[in-house]
Amino acid sequence: MQNIAMQVLNIKSLPMLKEERFQYILRKLTQEQKVNLSHLSRELNVSSDTVRRDLKELTGKGLLQAVRGGAVLHSPTPHHFQDRVGYQAEQKKAIAAKAAAMIKGDEVVVLDSGTTALAIASLLPSDLRITVVTNSFPVASVLESHPHIEVLFAGGRLYKSAFTTTGHDTIRFFRNIRADIYFMGICSIHHAIGVTTINYEEAEVKKTIVEVSKHVVALTTPERIGTAEAFFICPIEMVDSIITDDESAATAKELLAGTSVTIL
Repeated sequence: MQNIAMQVLNIKSLPMLKEERFQYILRKLTQEQKVNLSHLSRELNVSSDTVRRDLKELTGKGLLQAVRGGAVLHSPTPHHFQDRVGYQAEQKKAIAAKAAAMIKGDEVVVLDSGTTALAIASLLPSDLRITVVTNSFPVASVLESHPHIEVLFAGGRLYKSAFTTTGHDTIRFFRNIRADIYFMGICSIHHAIGVTTINYEEAEVKKTIVEVSKHVVALTTPERIGTAEAFFICPIEMVDSIITDDESAATAKELLAGTSVTIL
C-alpha cells in the first residue's frame, strides 16, 4: 500500500503537458482577468521560463496578451467595423448621448474611427456650430448633410477593416490640429498598461490625436476595461474621463479604482 501511495504522489507531482498548461492558464485568465507569471510557475510546477514561453505562444495564437510579469485578456470586441456596428448598439447609444451633451458650440472636436464616434455624429443637433476633425469615412458621411458643422477630413492610407485612414499623411494632418476635445473609441484599457489597440498604424494616429487634444474622453463598454492589445497608445493618466453606460459605470469605477480617470 505504501508503494502505491508513493506512486500516486509521484504522478501528482509530475509537470503538466503543454496543452494541459495552456488550458489551465486560459481557464484561470477567464476567471480572474489576469495571471501572474510566478504564481503560474508554482501552480503548474514548471520554471518561470517555461511559463513565459507558454504565454508568448498563447499571445501568438491571439488568445491573450503577455505583459511584464504575466498576462491579461484580449478585448472581446469584434475587429471589423461592419461587425461592430450592431454590437452592443443600445449601450453605444447611451454612451453617445452622454458624449454629445459634453460638446459646446464653436469647439474643435475629434471623432475617430470607432462605431460609438459614429453614434455621436448621428446625435449632434442641427443648430450646433462646431468643427469636427475625423479620419473616419462613416463619420464624415453622416456629417456631410449637417447644416452648421464644418468637417475636416484627415486623408491617408485606407485601413479597410475600420473604414478609416492611417499612415504618415494622416498623422501629419492631425499634428496641425489643436482640438478642444477628443472622443477616442478604444479597443482595450488597463490601469497599469494604458490604452492599447490591435493595429500599429491606428495606434500611432490615436497617439498623435491624444497629444494635440486639450481633453481626452475614452468611449468604452466594461468588457474592454482590464484588457490589453499589442500596440500602445497612451498611459491611462492621459485619459481625462471614460464614458460608459449607466449600468456599467459602477463596474468601470471598480476596475479602475486608484487611477486619476473620471468615470461618466
